[in-house]
Amino acid sequence: MRSLRATLIAALVTCAFAPAAMAQQPLQARGKTVFDHWCHACHKRLYRGDLPVAGTSSLQRKYHGTKAAALEDRTDLSAGQIRYLVRHGIKSMPGSRKTEISDADLDALAAYLTRNAAAR
Repeated sequence: MRSLRATLIAALVTCAFAPAAMAQQPLQARGKTVFDHWCHACHKRLYRGDLPVAGTSSLQRKYHGTKAAALEDRTDLSAGQIRYLVRHGIKSMPGSRKTEISDADLDALAAYLTRNAAAR
């Protein structure tokens, strides 16, 4: 009986949070598309034999392995940080105007890049 009760509670909790998770998936998929178009060239994951790219290489030097250098692997990014850095830029990364990356696309990008933080 106790096992059935625990199973039912787990099912109810899962159902309660499933709509929010399902709503995030299309937004994250759109964010992946935005990332691939605007960010990937400088912030892609580096594999053995890859030529270095500016953003990922810079973050490797900055964090010395204490944080993931590839943005897609980070777990500590917030949507606010992402929005600010995309709009204003940092060091050699230029800021992006709303005519380049719309607010809706920026929200999708933030949802994509913070998906690992939500899973932590």
